[in-house]
Amino acid sequence: MLHQSVKKMSYHVVLQRLPALLADAGFRGDIANDAALLAAMSTDNSTYTVMPDIVVAPRDAEDVRRLMRVLAADDLRGVPVTARGGGTGTNGQSLNAGIIVDFQKYMNRLLQVNEKEQWAEVEPGIVLDELNAQLAGTGLFFAPTTSTASRCTIGGMVSTDASGKGSRRYGKTSDNVLGMEIVVDGGRTLDSGAPTPDWANAMLAEIEAACSSGRDALLGQVPALSRRFTGYDLERAKPPEGDLEWWRLPIGAEGTLGLVTRVRLHLMRKPKFKRLVVIGFETFAAALDAGSALLAHDPLAIEVMDEWVQGLAERAGILQALPVGLRARDGRPIAYNFVEFVGDDEADLARHVEALRESTLTLAGAIASHVAVDDIEMAALWQVRAASVGLLGKVSGTRRPIAFVEDCVVPVENLAAFVKDFTGLLSSNGLSYGMYGHVDVGCLHIRPALDIDSDEDRTIMKAISDGVFDLTRRHGGIFWGEHGKGVRGAYLAEFVGEAAYDAFRRVKRAFDPAHRFNPGKLVGDPQSLMGIATTPFRSVKTDENDPLGLAFRCNGNAQCLSYQRSNVMCPSFKATRDLRHSPKGRADALRHWHQEKRQGDAIEELDSDVLAALDGCLGCKACATSCPVQVDIPEMKSHFLEQFYRTRRRSLADKAALLLEEYSPVLIRYRKLMAVFARIFNPLMEKASGLRDLPFISFHDVGTGGYKTFSVEVIAQRRWHEDTVFVWRDPFTALFDTQAALALADGLRGFGYRPVFVAMRPGGKAAHGLGDRPRFIRQARKLRAAIDKVAESGRPMVGVDPAFVMMIRQDYANAGLAGQNILLVQEFLSEEVARGRGLPRLNRERLPRKLFLHCSESAGAGATAWKKVFAALGAPVEIAATGCCGMAGLFGHQQRHQDLSKHIFDLSWTGQLRGEKQAMVSGFSCRCQTKRFSSIRGEHPMRWVADAIDVG
Repeated sequence: MLHQSVKKMSYHVVLQRLPALLADAGFRGDIANDAALLAAMSTDNSTYTVMPDIVVAPRDAEDVRRLMRVLAADDLRGVPVTARGGGTGTNGQSLNAGIIVDFQKYMNRLLQVNEKEQWAEVEPGIVLDELNAQLAGTGLFFAPTTSTASRCTIGGMVSTDASGKGSRRYGKTSDNVLGMEIVVDGGRTLDSGAPTPDWANAMLAEIEAACSSGRDALLGQVPALSRRFTGYDLERAKPPEGDLEWWRLPIGAEGTLGLVTRVRLHLMRKPKFKRLVVIGFETFAAALDAGSALLAHDPLAIEVMDEWVQGLAERAGILQALPVGLRARDGRPIAYNFVEFVGDDEADLARHVEALRESTLTLAGAIASHVAVDDIEMAALWQVRAASVGLLGKVSGTRRPIAFVEDCVVPVENLAAFVKDFTGLLSSNGLSYGMYGHVDVGCLHIRPALDIDSDEDRTIMKAISDGVFDLTRRHGGIFWGEHGKGVRGAYLAEFVGEAAYDAFRRVKRAFDPAHRFNPGKLVGDPQSLMGIATTPFRSVKTDENDPLGLAFRCNGNAQCLSYQRSNVMCPSFKATRDLRHSPKGRADALRHWHQEKRQGDAIEELDSDVLAALDGCLGCKACATSCPVQVDIPEMKSHFLEQFYRTRRRSLADKAALLLEEYSPVLIRYRKLMAVFARIFNPLMEKASGLRDLPFISFHDVGTGGYKTFSVEVIAQRRWHEDTVFVWRDPFTALFDTQAALALADGLRGFGYRPVFVAMRPGGKAAHGLGDRPRFIRQARKLRAAIDKVAESGRPMVGVDPAFVMMIRQDYANAGLAGQNILLVQEFLSEEVARGRGLPRLNRERLPRKLFLHCSESAGAGATAWKKVFAALGAPVEIAATGCCGMAGLFGHQQRHQDLSKHIFDLSWTGQLRGEKQAMVSGFSCRCQTKRFSSIRGEHPMRWVADAIDVG
């Protein structure tokens, strides 16, 4: 039996009048029930899926009160209400039917900071890293650090009583909360910092009695570990000799008691110094056995990674940050301990680190150790460890590591024995697994690989879950030490015992008499609780050759929801904080759409909702490189649009872009005439098609710079000088940006090369982006053949625009058209430098201070290559910390996207450009955007290089 809130029943009918009721009540937030958003809200980082009926995003606490007052109506009282933050839960914590309350979209403000008393008040939707970035100037921070710090919200951390790196010293979330405001049924508000309202006296008296009756029973059942318990904290809510602190109960309660609207947090002083020691071990068991010895040195944290995860990291190429002595060789497995020290006395810190290093020589199985002092190196090394969860999600095959028993905690001295029994249980069921975690607190993340679409593996999953629950109790541990309970709350009654669980029921009834807040979680009748095997599973099954198959690979890890503005993924989500406009949300929407189509359910409204979600995708491809499982939304969007437009007419703007690309060789042939014509045609086209700020065709071609252009056929027939470099242009650069082509050629010529342009031919970029797959494949095949033909000359090939180069590298490979690659100019030059070619020195004073990269370069190795080139030129340059500029081909020219395009530009580009008079800007679209929204002179880096070559 499925829990009643996840049966295939719906609250849709009863909720039809909710938008009108909320509008009448003055609700100012968003209300939505389109299929794309509901699909995005139906999953988290677990293996489950529960489709909600409607999503509301309140603007502030008063909106939350308005919502709950409206929901007090008799016909709405049975509708579930579930809070959602970053959606990073691994056990379905925020999944439910009914109403999802999205706090991260608007309620993400830092409300107040008291530096002297070291506290801050925040709204629940603020992201942990976002909060700490805003606190950076105070020298304070909120601890501990979760692996999902870039996207998990404070509300979610409070809800699950989250822990993380450093929790042994800093404590869990519950150790660092000082108070809160919560809204319960009827819109009534409890504020720990205000006098108790009269209506709450009877409720709080019952809660106090419940805590007193169950406290001793709870403590008698639960092991006394640092990560002691998440749930209703009877222990601290009512100490034997103290007053009731009701606000401690919602911490760890997973939203089952009400909607938290404000939290007061205790802040820590940032330590002045830190060091990271990485120790390699021959086996994972040896790394675990070293835990107690390492703890004797009192580090902040000890994190561990097993051999399987190390192998995944090795194959993914992310272990380059490790010293050579700590990398696996000749197929030898290796496990790591990452040991971090912090302190305010540098000399004392150095003594601790050195003492630990000396002790590693005596540890059984230790191979080598390395101490990182530099902040950049430490961040890179920690990233190796932080990548673990993403790497496990990338495992291929039908069986993939999933989270359902991954945060057990046992005493450190019992850890090795517990792991032996745990892995024995997995091996006896024929399962592989990956492990990483926090040795210092006895918490390991173990993800068994299962095929959740298989009935047999679902049965194994339940058996493993039951077995691990028993193992944790046998080894004096806790089944859920870090990630909360969610559907694992079905084990709670057995874990805490009848007396304590009865107290939990009383607390739940007092806060939530209608059982409407996140029903089915933690507390309730056994038949009403969601469970490991009774909650609907999110399918990952799809055909291997399915072009939308990557949508099923998304595991909800949600790295794409990072708030950091300089992170290239994902610009539309950063600007909107709307889950629909994220790679995760779009993958969920595409998966839902695909499943409905597969079942023969053709719904016009569903098509339109998915189209709207994809329409905000800028095609930056950051998800294709930065997502742990490379969920390539632009590629899937192309295939979706192909199917969508089989039965629908395209817009005039789409047709114009496709025709422009198709007939670009003709337009180039009559360039001067077309350039004059465009002065008249562009304004008319903008008016008729909903476009704006269209670029004008360049009046001159590269011949004005003295450069020759040859066809592929001519190139193939000639012998070329060894310094020849063939330069490729896409239709849009060739038509609209002759200056960039000349800049690149002038720079190459200044370095002693002989640039030769290849006659431009369409490559299918517009066709790919707009989903005209037949046209894309036709153009791509011709260009691929041309590239491979020119490559036979043996001379290097570079592309003018990064987006064009990356399209050939990524989209052609996806289409089965892999072949010779065209290089980014910085890749070519850095390779030349590595081969020993000397480059002239630059006059640094003639160069702008900053280099702004196209986001496709930022997502790859382009930035590193530029740094190497400018270092070789004797002119180190600052790479501006930016994400997407907001143009992205047609996107920034479409009238409907103007506000979003400008907002994305403002997120990171406006601040980085402020105070500059000129800048190096590598992408054509980025230069267009810089011209539109700033007064900065932004030109291709090679223009500045060519003009700064020191000929003296």
